[in-house]
Amino acid sequence: MEEITEEITVWGRATSSNVQAVLWGLAEMGLPFRRIDAGGRFGGLDTPDYRAMNPPGLIPTVRIGDGPALFESAAILRALLARFGDPPFWPDGPDARAVIDMWAEWSKHTLAASFTVPVFWAHWRTPEAERDTAAIEKGLRRFERNLALFCDQCRGDWLLGDFSLADIWAGHVLYRYFTLDLDRRPPPGAEAYYDRLAARPAYGEHVMVDYSELKAVRRS
Repeated sequence: MEEITEEITVWGRATSSNVQAVLWGLAEMGLPFRRIDAGGRFGGLDTPDYRAMNPPGLIPTVRIGDGPALFESAAILRALLARFGDPPFWPDGPDARAVIDMWAEWSKHTLAASFTVPVFWAHWRTPEAERDTAAIEKGLRRFERNLALFCDQCRGDWLLGDFSLADIWAGHVLYRYFTLDLDRRPPPGAEAYYDRLAARPAYGEHVMVDYSELKAVRRS
């Protein structure tokens, strides 16, 4: 693991799930950082300075010292792990890392993606009168099928035995899943897995964050 000698700066609001995943990963690696509010009610994503760092105008953005600005949360975490990751979170050897990375990709782009827009956005970020409850329920059941597959693959407490990047991408949506007022039907093992996540200090600090500001209000 490379010793950290430069300041790590993160741009992004604390209620963004992608920002939360990066902050959680930083904390699990024991890396100090400072966060600057950006996005959502804070704005700032369309300024020339921000777009120079992050042309798509999204969050998060991360910069290590005077190094290049990094965007896209999955790429950010890989870059951080390449420099600062230690086993078992980021093991030695390309084969072991490839196994973690493929499950991390699936957890982000299939498991988490089946929750964030079809369920969280459709329910919490849509005014109640405009919600498509049938579509939300369908999305919720699809997410739970994906979650069941994930839990079936777990080797002990964590997906691959030791806590890893794959658990970051699976776990960063579970706080919202377990706290939304929904007809949840968690598969076997999901609640125990979430309890283990909630016991991790970094998860409690960076993921178990009040998201009430994201709730949609009725449009006039």
